[in-house]
Amino acid sequence: MSASATVLPEKATHQQMRTFNQQLVLRALHDDSPLSRADLARLTGLTRTSVGDLVGTLIDDGLIEEVGRGQSTGGKSPILLRVAPDGRHLIGLDLGEAQFSGAVVNLRGEILRSIHLPLEGRDGDAAVELVFRLVDALRADDRSPLLGIGIGAPGIIDTSTGTVRWSVNLNWAELPLGPLLEQRSGVPVVVANDSHAAALAELTFFRRPRPNNLIVIKVGRGVGAGIILNGQLFQGDGHGAGELGHVSMGSAHAPCRCGREGCLETMTSMRALVDAAGAVEPSITDESGLVAAFLAGVTGIRRIVLDAARELGVAVGWLIGVLNVRHVLLVGPVAEFGDDWLGEVRRYARSSVLALLARDTQIEFGHVHDDVVVLGASALLMEQQLGLGLVR
Repeated sequence: MSASATVLPEKATHQQMRTFNQQLVLRALHDDSPLSRADLARLTGLTRTSVGDLVGTLIDDGLIEEVGRGQSTGGKSPILLRVAPDGRHLIGLDLGEAQFSGAVVNLRGEILRSIHLPLEGRDGDAAVELVFRLVDALRADDRSPLLGIGIGAPGIIDTSTGTVRWSVNLNWAELPLGPLLEQRSGVPVVVANDSHAAALAELTFFRRPRPNNLIVIKVGRGVGAGIILNGQLFQGDGHGAGELGHVSMGSAHAPCRCGREGCLETMTSMRALVDAAGAVEPSITDESGLVAAFLAGVTGIRRIVLDAARELGVAVGWLIGVLNVRHVLLVGPVAEFGDDWLGEVRRYARSSVLALLARDTQIEFGHVHDDVVVLGASALLMEQQLGLGLVR
């Protein structure tokens, strides 16, 4: 199934109509399994005859399966159906700054096998070759049908073409990563910004009921936001929506990796906090040491971390004021700072926006999961190839 079939064309062919209806059935089962054929007819608005035909095709394709019988309402007990978890496998990649991580994922978002390869300073063509190595290693022992490959990468990504338009850390500019990997692997490939992928993971696998609007802010060695509006990933006209970390803060003048000064990332990212903490306590050289010192109550370290939380809170307030989105999630290693850090973000976000908007907004930690980008890239692939995942 193609992404183009997700929205039914005004003058649809018979095959387009059938593909669209298959997606309706798959989406219903993905969101609320197990269901009977009668349940599917009621939820999708399709006739029972059409549902029966579509279910038969999807079972033959290995995408759904029968899982026993439900309770009888007077007649024969209905046969229950669900999406077959291993009907297809996906490969999800997270091209992080320190390492490239990948996993084999099933249709329920379960991680079956993971591999991590250290980046060790690679960039440019050498980093591309590391992507190829990672995919080869993940495919080596997996014999299930492969739906495709989803990639979450830092930088500005044109998801429609699979092009990395700009990624400062990897020294990639206008790199057609998706087409390169698709040609090499022979399967569909989708590429998204890593923060956008984190938002898709939260929406697809961890939020019930799913909100129509959602902001997920990922704070790690960089800072970025994934924005869901009306159930769809919002990428902006130039595919750079959510580049929050590279918005300049008037009070800051530290040089940023992007070539400018005073970016939010230079004040609030884990990289910036480790550097600032190391100047106070030379024994702190990494994120784990920083978190340990903060939780132990080291005064100078707590001041550094909570000052950064306040700056981030102001930026969150801007987003709330501009978009009026009521669900804001914070993900990444900053979650290890716990409620004290979150409380400062909330306080400064709410003091930076109209009280009415602040009162209606929930700001909380998202699903704390090392594989959130891998899962989000997989979710985008599922949406494009099977019509699953995002709200309609």
